[in-house]
Amino acid sequence: MTITHTSTQSGAPCLVRALTATTVLVVTSIFGAAVASADDGPSVPPGTEATASAPVELDPNDPDLKLPDGATLAEPKVLDIKQVVEDQSGDERREDTNSDVKFALQAEVLFGKDSAKLSAQAKSRISTIAEEIKTQNATKIRVFGFTDNLGSSAHGDVLSRRRANAVHGVLEQELNDSDLTYEVRGYGEQYPIADNSTEAGRKKNRRVEISFPRTES
Repeated sequence: MTITHTSTQSGAPCLVRALTATTVLVVTSIFGAAVASADDGPSVPPGTEATASAPVELDPNDPDLKLPDGATLAEPKVLDIKQVVEDQSGDERREDTNSDVKFALQAEVLFGKDSAKLSAQAKSRISTIAEEIKTQNATKIRVFGFTDNLGSSAHGDVLSRRRANAVHGVLEQELNDSDLTYEVRGYGEQYPIADNSTEAGRKKNRRVEISFPRTES
């Protein structure tokens, strides 16, 4: 395990990052308006939480950083805590933040090539996620499909939506709750989480994400 701790004078951000082979935990705090966030998380589709950029070094003597007369800094607060766990095969990834839980399942473990028909193994994995949704007492669930950049963009949009619909169908059966609302979208090749120039990267980008709010503490 490698632990890196960097800090500056009061008024600048502090970032603590712990890495293991399967887990990434990022704790971010700010004073004023500086923002820090994980740099290895997936891109975020519209409608989900925003991803901030990593902090930059500040020159405390820069005149442009001085506050106008009468101005004050905002109160310090913790923006987010993110924990990312990926299984050894990389087939499944879980992200936990203060407000949401997100599962990303690679398309290869859910569907055949260029198909939206779910396998028996896929249904078992989705059932496990449904149990977590029950545990969190979630009332709104997002199901987003994604592809790599091979083939036409239009084909990717259609395929990713069909795959999201298939996963949504299993969740509806498992949860059987008329009070639940779903947001189902197909984003095609948009919002890649890995390099599309390699097959390993494209494999990660072919995925379906299921996300929902955490139980409020």
